Amino acid sequence: MTVVIDARDLEPPEPFERVMEALCELKPGDDVLLILTREPFPLYGVLERNGYAWTTEMFDDGRFEIRIWDKAKPPARA
Repeated sequence: MTVVIDARDLEPPEPFERVMEALCELKPGDDVLLILTREPFPLYGVLERNGYAWTTEMFDDGRFEIRIWDKAKPPARA
């Protein structure tokens, strides 16, 4: 299952907080899809230190989609 967090209208640190909460509740094989209007560089270091992997895709409309999963329990499509 993918947990979608559309944080385009949220101010920092709320997107970060929501991602951390969602990651704490992930079941094996689940992932988080974070949608933002800027690339969350500080988040990447936290994810790396805590054993998560991610992909980032930028779209023509300026949005970023960051898919995050536990390296030890990746989703089927990761």
